[in-house]
Amino acid sequence: MHASLSEKTEKILREFLRFYEDQYGVSLFNSMRHEIEGTGPPQAQLLWRKAYERQMPPRAVINSAGYKVLTSVDQYLELVGNSLPGTTSKSGSTPILKCPTQFPLILWHPYARHYYFCMMTEAEQDKWQAVLQDCVRHCNNGIPENSKVEGPAFTDAIRIYRQSKEQYGTWEMLCGNEVQILSNLVMEELSPALKGELGPRLKGKPQERQRQWIQISDAVYRLVFEQAKAHFEEVLSKLQLARPAMEAVIRTDMDQIITSKEHLASKIRAFILPKAEVCVRNHVQPYIPSILEALMVPTSQGFTEVRDVFFKEVTDMNLNVINEGGIDKLGEYMEKLSQLAYHPLKMQSCYEKMEPLRLDGLQQRFDVSSTSVFKQRAQIHMREQMDNAVYTFETLLHQELGKGPTKEELCKSIQRILERVLKKYDYDSSSVRKRFFREALLQITIPFLLKKLAPTCKSELPRFQELIFEDFARFILVENTYEEVVLQTVMKDILQAVKEAAVQRKHNLYRDSIVLHNSDPNLHLLAEGAPIDWGEQYGDSGDGSDSGGSPSPCPSEAANLTEKRRRAKQVVSVVQDEESGLPFEAGSEPPSPASPDSVTELRGLLAQDLQAESPPPASPLLNGAPVQESPQPVAVLEASSPPASPLGHLPPGKAMDIESPKPSDQETGEQVSSPGSRPPIHTTTEDSAGVQTEF
Repeated sequence: MHASLSEKTEKILREFLRFYEDQYGVSLFNSMRHEIEGTGPPQAQLLWRKAYERQMPPRAVINSAGYKVLTSVDQYLELVGNSLPGTTSKSGSTPILKCPTQFPLILWHPYARHYYFCMMTEAEQDKWQAVLQDCVRHCNNGIPENSKVEGPAFTDAIRIYRQSKEQYGTWEMLCGNEVQILSNLVMEELSPALKGELGPRLKGKPQERQRQWIQISDAVYRLVFEQAKAHFEEVLSKLQLARPAMEAVIRTDMDQIITSKEHLASKIRAFILPKAEVCVRNHVQPYIPSILEALMVPTSQGFTEVRDVFFKEVTDMNLNVINEGGIDKLGEYMEKLSQLAYHPLKMQSCYEKMEPLRLDGLQQRFDVSSTSVFKQRAQIHMREQMDNAVYTFETLLHQELGKGPTKEELCKSIQRILERVLKKYDYDSSSVRKRFFREALLQITIPFLLKKLAPTCKSELPRFQELIFEDFARFILVENTYEEVVLQTVMKDILQAVKEAAVQRKHNLYRDSIVLHNSDPNLHLLAEGAPIDWGEQYGDSGDGSDSGGSPSPCPSEAANLTEKRRRAKQVVSVVQDEESGLPFEAGSEPPSPASPDSVTELRGLLAQDLQAESPPPASPLLNGAPVQESPQPVAVLEASSPPASPLGHLPPGKAMDIESPKPSDQETGEQVSSPGSRPPIHTTTEDSAGVQTEF
């Protein structure tokens, strides 16, 4: 069975990687052409933080790319029942999963292992749901945007490979890094045959067969992952070695390659244009306004909420500078503000604006399997824009502090800088939203058009191959050029629809004619310095790590230390304790004392250094389960017959007391007081081997 699986996986991988190698040359040419021609979106007004976190070391490790966060056992049982036909449990029978409270959280994946959590209160369930959704959102966005060649080559290869299998439209499992996505692609093809072959051979009651299938699917997924990782890295290494020679050809023959491609495009355009224009006019054009409106309403509400949250946080900080701590407390306030974009609870009100997104009646017409792709993309844009606004505010305020202002002057400066940043945010958010709307409309309509045109056009494409010079065949592909021509037939209508929405002032979109160039030329120069460590520069007494007469680090070491502290404190899918929040908030009562279920020690718990490429050691995060202080032990959902534990032959189902480590000041950059005694945290364990991703 293992050999058969390996052979099937090998066949799928080799077929896909041929597509990837083809797309690599095209992507390299497009990237170099773009660089030379200098085309691109309007210049951003807000600064981008250089320490933006996508590839930084994780606070902890959990396999969350491609997962869904479920809040009820019934939801989970329905998905499990649907995953293997004929295993739906009868009414009244013992379910596969038992929950000791009414507040479960479950991470479900169609192929990989599942994670089970249980909260003691509804408030804790809501809090951790926001955290886990942030984990999933962050991990799903696993291909770096600064990958101008490898990233586009991979996503184009995925799309064209699936289209070769007659699978058009959006794909929910385009989640995670390249190896995870590739594993999902292989599993998508292997799963039906596996179910057909193994399903009838599973024995026992329905819930027992369900449990067996979950374990089999996870085991196969891990085998596929390792195989996909080895093959992908081998091909990528080969392409990167060949890249310098390819770049030399492109630089030398750029004009000839462009001319050859335009000649090919003109011939394809003459062939398909009449058919494509009729298809667009009859099947796409009438629906573009409806799709755009469905996208614009929740997206614009979300970006407005980002603006409001940012305004409130800065205003609250300013009130506290006036009424409470003054400049002495500024470092503490700014440290908290700097983490705003990565605080899942504070950002939740922004993210949840996207949840009502529906394409009622349009999803079936355009073969959109789910709107989750668009929801998550918009939410990621929201987080990026929040971080850009915060970072720009930090940079301008840091410059102002160099003038040595009094408390009154500082408060006026904060207000002035806030207004300045909000104007920049309004412009950038308009540009980002318009680009998002255009991309989403293309993602929805282009696969539909390609599918419609395929019966009459696709079989004719090979005859255009003779128009491409052999020397340029790595940089020009008939299928890509064909798709570009199809895109051009609908692009005019999409651009016009977005332009009309902006002209009508719908949802606070700027008109295309309003372009700000170098409106603040000195601002980008301010961002060239080392990252700002607010606690170190403006805190009451620093973090205490320099006591004992240790020598001061050199400038480069200081910058590295600053960045290390920043990473240690970042709220990437971590609930930061708010019990010592700002005393004064706009329009609110003074905060009540900390609740008994506060999470002061959570950051220390999540700061364990787990390795992403090997099974995690015994720890409170064995199942990826974040745990926190509570008046009662935090329960973990218990399967009715859990598999054997890997921890020293711990018997199945046996609870294990684990004391979370306390964060040190070297680890977090903060003084941490002893929390006193805590009740033990109980967890059941299961096989911890598996594919791990970062968050």
